[in-house]
Amino acid sequence: MHKHNKSNLIIISVIALLSMACTKESESQLYIGSTAVDTTTVLSGIDTPWELLYGPDGYLWFTERSGKVSRFNPLTGESTVILTIQDVLEYGEAGLLGMVLHPEFEGQPWVYLVYNYASGEFVKERLVRYVWNGSTLTDGITLINNIPANSYHNGSRLVFGPDGKLYMSTGDAGFTSNSQNPNSLAGKILRINPDGSIPADNPVAGSYIWASGLRNTQGLVFSPEGLLYGSEHGPNNDDEFNLLEEGRNYGWPAVAGFCDLPAEITFCQENNVREPLYAWTPTLAVAGIDYYNHPAIPQWQHSILMTSLKASKLVSLKLSTDGLSVVSAENWFDGYWGRLRDVCVSPDGKIYLAVSNRDGRGSPRPGDDRIIEIRVVSPTSDNVANIEDSRLKVIPNPINGTGQVKWKGLKSAGEYFILNTAGAIIASGKAAAPSFSISTVHFIPGYYILRINSENQTVSTPFLVM
Repeated sequence: MHKHNKSNLIIISVIALLSMACTKESESQLYIGSTAVDTTTVLSGIDTPWELLYGPDGYLWFTERSGKVSRFNPLTGESTVILTIQDVLEYGEAGLLGMVLHPEFEGQPWVYLVYNYASGEFVKERLVRYVWNGSTLTDGITLINNIPANSYHNGSRLVFGPDGKLYMSTGDAGFTSNSQNPNSLAGKILRINPDGSIPADNPVAGSYIWASGLRNTQGLVFSPEGLLYGSEHGPNNDDEFNLLEEGRNYGWPAVAGFCDLPAEITFCQENNVREPLYAWTPTLAVAGIDYYNHPAIPQWQHSILMTSLKASKLVSLKLSTDGLSVVSAENWFDGYWGRLRDVCVSPDGKIYLAVSNRDGRGSPRPGDDRIIEIRVVSPTSDNVANIEDSRLKVIPNPINGTGQVKWKGLKSAGEYFILNTAGAIIASGKAAAPSFSISTVHFIPGYYILRINSENQTVSTPFLVM
């Protein structure tokens, strides 16, 4: 099996119709296949969101790495902090991380959280459980303590399985030997009873460890068929999308990606290694994932939606009918909002993204950090008419060489700037009415943003260079 290197150039047929100069109701519009969608910031001004989930109460629940847990009402826009954990250590990548609600939340209103804390000169990680009393989280108890942690590689996602057990990912805490050490909880997938005890039917009696050989899994989700998937940070190569199975070894640090080097092949044969379903080199810094199967967006049905930090895009991974392989991978929203930490899907098919530009590695933009809503709109609604009548257009789009820019609102000369996905200005010049030319002859193929400043007004639009 060969290592995959998926091209970042996913051509969206209507990207020429997008506009970043949008109304309050809609920030951008595009098509997912033949489905028209709007994107909107529904909450801004938060700090490094980590977990984002849609609760059975119709609220979005989310954590911020500094130690806050909040509930957000997507209908009213009201956000309320329901818990602040005082001993959270926010250091590097450490802090308040994963969260999950008990699957029978109405009868057992338990909320599970993972966070890092200081233990002398060391960083540790603990799993805690709180009770939701209708207004706050209370009665916190520690279920697992002293899990190895660090300023990086801490995991940690939480998800309940169809068996009623809690599954938790842990990172290798920066010490690669942890992942293969059966006496360490680091670099593993743990399987836990809801009360924090060890299930009697775990692979090794008396051990939480369910799978091993992992580097830093930051996404976990079960499919309706009961398959557990995980997104795994690689080193400088081979981010992984894994099918996680009981008792399996995932190779780290002896194996990165597929078993295709002589030493890797030997290790894989001797240690029951499960190869990834997909791998990325260069790496994307893959993060949170969720399963999408709503008819609202047919192109995404039976797919995993995966966020990425470094690559700043959403990836859709179409699964085979049996869920045992990836049929195709497509990239969306390249560079729109910056670093994407997590994704969740609501019962009515809306998608929510957590933007994490304030995590120490991003470039914060006005209003960051934020939560984005992606919703399906009618192709006959006013927003689509606005797309077709967009005031700012790059023609053709995608562009290869020279193109024309047209903006109905430009009545006199202004300035234009072309930015890459990192926000750096790579070209500029005079913007003349009613149209002017731009050249992309020396541009690297990819996604760019054209911005025009004129008469105290700024408008912008994305475009692709082939």
